[in-house]
Amino acid sequence: MNERFERNPGFFRDLVAFLAENKKWYLIPIVCAIILLGLLIMLGGTAAAPFIYTLF
Repeated sequence: MNERFERNPGFFRDLVAFLAENKKWYLIPIVCAIILLGLLIMLGGTAAAPFIYTLF
């Protein structure tokens, strides 16, 4: 099982390598904002929704 992870570094490691190689560091805040927005949308449909709505 560890061999699989060594051969396939994963999405986030590939993303960071791409950003570093192409000098696209300005995309990091945009990607983080999209991930946080996605998490809020995902949690908005669960039992955690009442706790999220109190933040706004």
